[in-house]
Amino acid sequence: MTSEAITNFKKGGPAFQAAPLDGDRHHHDPEFRFCPLCGGGLNLHDLKAGEPRRLVCDACGFVFFLDPKLVACAVVELEGRIVLLKRSIEPQKGKWVMPGGYVDRGETVIAAAERESLEECGLRVEIGDLVGVYSYPGRIAVVVVYRAEYKSGDLRPEDETLEAAWFSKDDIPWADLAFQSTSDALKDYFERKRNHADDT
Repeated sequence: MTSEAITNFKKGGPAFQAAPLDGDRHHHDPEFRFCPLCGGGLNLHDLKAGEPRRLVCDACGFVFFLDPKLVACAVVELEGRIVLLKRSIEPQKGKWVMPGGYVDRGETVIAAAERESLEECGLRVEIGDLVGVYSYPGRIAVVVVYRAEYKSGDLRPEDETLEAAWFSKDDIPWADLAFQSTSDALKDYFERKRNHADDT
């Protein structure tokens, strides 16, 4: 381990440098600088033709793969309305989203969607059908969205939330939604409901 790395680790210093926020970028999109195994410096190298450049430790040769981040969301429904939350944090602070957040290691995606609904707006829900999986070029998040049935709890703003409210389709603030995945998922959700109504 280099002296610079040892100093950084002892001080609790940066094993990474946070990237600036822009658009959909998040604090889980950092620029890693040091090897998690030995503390050596990480630099980009071409390892295999046709693949992206990889971060490799100059000291021990460890390859640091930058994997996507999995996000679980729920379209919580009750009597023809759905829950939307106004974000209290960046990115997209002040914009509206579905309840949702990052899946913890070892946690199922469904459990994460249920947990996030409780943590962000105080609702216990039961996860239903898959609405869709959303990913975009250049973005680290892969967003999994489920339909969810309200079970209990009083809707209120909790973690990372300024406001929480029930919306009918006609009242959804489409121009003030955070993230492309929110808009795409809600469009798919309402399209499926319309198709189901046409089939019955």
